[in-house]
Amino acid sequence: MHPKLIKILKIILPLALGVFLIWYSITSATPEERQKTLQYISQADLKWVVFSVVMGITSHLSRAYRWRFLLEPMGYSVRLSNSYMALMAGYLANMGIPRSGEVLRGGTISTYERIPFKKAFGTIITERVIDSVMLLLVMAITLLFQSKDLLSYLEEKIANTFVILIAIISAIILGILFLKIIRRSTNPFLIKVKNFGEGILEGVKSISKLKQKGAFVFHTLLIWILYVAMFYVIKFAVPETSHLSIGPMLATFVAGSIAMSTTNGGIGAFPIATAAILILFGVEKPAGEAFGWILWGSQTAINIIVGSLSFLFLPILNREK
Repeated sequence: MHPKLIKILKIILPLALGVFLIWYSITSATPEERQKTLQYISQADLKWVVFSVVMGITSHLSRAYRWRFLLEPMGYSVRLSNSYMALMAGYLANMGIPRSGEVLRGGTISTYERIPFKKAFGTIITERVIDSVMLLLVMAITLLFQSKDLLSYLEEKIANTFVILIAIISAIILGILFLKIIRRSTNPFLIKVKNFGEGILEGVKSISKLKQKGAFVFHTLLIWILYVAMFYVIKFAVPETSHLSIGPMLATFVAGSIAMSTTNGGIGAFPIATAAILILFGVEKPAGEAFGWILWGSQTAINIIVGSLSFLFLPILNREK
């Protein structure tokens, strides 16, 4: 398949899936269910929505601040305004082209802070590894609270565990073989790939050279506590979910986090996933979908607004560069 066609499909397919899920969600609901969902959304308690949005903005600010700790060991002192706007511009880009935000974020900070792209991108990869570990930790805690209900959902919705395990092992083996080929190759292109990889590795290794390890851990925990809290407070915006305890909300958080990676910014998939989990805890489908749309819509709106402003103000605030 032609490389350009592959790139186009990577952009179109997730967006098409999101649009399809929205269409499916609407058409599969009865007129009464659709009316109820809209009613729940229109009557949502806005003070809890605002509270959730403030938590989301604070988590992004904390992430931008933490990123500076990863760049510091390599000798770069980054302005918080630049790290924050690069982060938010990346979030906006991810809504159009999945995973493009990481590249844009690295390129932006490289442009305005004169940091080699491969090193900046390496720290972003480090963040993704840390995020994966934290998500696994939240999943483990969720299992302690709601093991029976969550495992039932995962068995129904997620692919066979054995197939996933085989795929992971195969990817690791292929990765090791690819690394061995690159290390021994004298091909000019592969040498460039090797040098780029070494730059990324330096960025990843920055975590072992942190000067402020305590502050880094603090912000990591703060980011994920705020993520969970964003979900938890939204439950008060919809009366039918206000009675739920922390266990069901953690299960909803896990499902929502997985759904976010399936389409552009979780469009379509997020409300469906959260509603599917909430049904397990006795919440009717319209209320569950309203919960998902309120949370997804409010956070997405902030990412669009702040991301767009970041694109606008980055060159203005960095005129001298």
